[in-house]
Amino acid sequence: MKEDTTTMEHQRRYSRHHERLVASRRLQTFFGLLLVVVLPAMYRWGIDFWLTSTTAQWNAFIGTAAAFTLSMTFVNRLCQLPGTKSFAYVIPTVTVSYVVLVIFYSLLEIAVSRLQVGISFAMAVVFGSIFYYVDSKLTTKRMAVVPFGKALTLCVRKNASVRWYMLNSPSLVDVKRIDAVVADLRGDLPEEWQRFLADCTIHRIPVYHATQVHEMITGRVLLDHLYANEFGSLSPHEGYEVVKRGLDILGALLLLPLVSPIMVLTAIAIRRDSPGPALFCQLRMGFHCRPFRVYKFRSMYTDHKGQGFTEGDNDPRITRVGRVIRKYRLDELPQLVNVLKGDMSFIGPRPESMSLASWYEKDVPFFHYRHVVRPGISGWAQVEQGYAAEVDGMIEKLEYDFYYIKNFSIWLDLLIVLRTIRTIVTGKGSR
Repeated sequence: MKEDTTTMEHQRRYSRHHERLVASRRLQTFFGLLLVVVLPAMYRWGIDFWLTSTTAQWNAFIGTAAAFTLSMTFVNRLCQLPGTKSFAYVIPTVTVSYVVLVIFYSLLEIAVSRLQVGISFAMAVVFGSIFYYVDSKLTTKRMAVVPFGKALTLCVRKNASVRWYMLNSPSLVDVKRIDAVVADLRGDLPEEWQRFLADCTIHRIPVYHATQVHEMITGRVLLDHLYANEFGSLSPHEGYEVVKRGLDILGALLLLPLVSPIMVLTAIAIRRDSPGPALFCQLRMGFHCRPFRVYKFRSMYTDHKGQGFTEGDNDPRITRVGRVIRKYRLDELPQLVNVLKGDMSFIGPRPESMSLASWYEKDVPFFHYRHVVRPGISGWAQVEQGYAAEVDGMIEKLEYDFYYIKNFSIWLDLLIVLRTIRTIVTGKGSR
């Protein structure tokens, strides 16, 4: 059955004018500013506060408005990445924004109403947490699937963030209002389905290729993209690469003095726990396939032999201190020196030993392509999948690495940093 023009126009969610306004992130941020910045100012200083406010009050007003807008921008960008629940990042981003504001004013000795900053911060946390929690519950994506080719295999997996609607005919009459239509655009589609997809596009219903949706949901790039000669789509952004290198150097210089006491205590604990040096050095495959020597705190006995990788959670080679420093990623701290030297970045694919790299190169297609960017202390595959040594696990890990390279950006790096901090604090997801 073919829909008329009016019906087709309203089959997409948020297609009506009032729905677009409600769903507008800019409008949501505007109302948030009224609640978090303007209302507290009016309550404390009066409804005509802009006529009577002091310099300190104006500084607080402008600063909190900037901090709130910045934090909401971060949350909105982060929630566009796979597997993110926006409300989980409200408190960290709001806290960082307001702390930066306070530090900025303190360093420049700018007078500011600290009480107003505190009230605005509390209101921002409450507003952001409630709003994004409700928003995450109400905005499960609705995808209509054209039942041909790869769409059938890639779009049937259960996922809390997506509800699939399998189409039985080239029509949306019997389907609830949707966000997009998913199809295998490289497959052989019958003519009536091709016309249906054209009608969807004409009426501004997004039409996505099945593998594109798979990437958006899983955060992985399928290897058949590379078989299809799509190497160009995985080229990292060279402009951000320069910025990222500068941020790496700055971050390492700031962190080394702060973590030096922890590093000294860790080294002492390792030496007292088992014989052998505190540091472990190993040749690993690096940027542009160049070998480099990575530095880590030793977490294993020196007289126990293994297969070259960690053999599960109960590996007998791991020392008592080693289990603790692995759990909280303290064994990675010496790699700050690797970051300064340019061997590594804070974020990137984890570097493999030369023996493992040679093994994977034989059995895992396109393994060496992950070396198009600098290896990292933490990475997208680590926070999404964890540790992988077997070939099957390495293929999945490689798909995460390819997603990182393809979506190389400050927003993805920021998300990885937040998830890495969560791992360090909780100890979950490490080995």
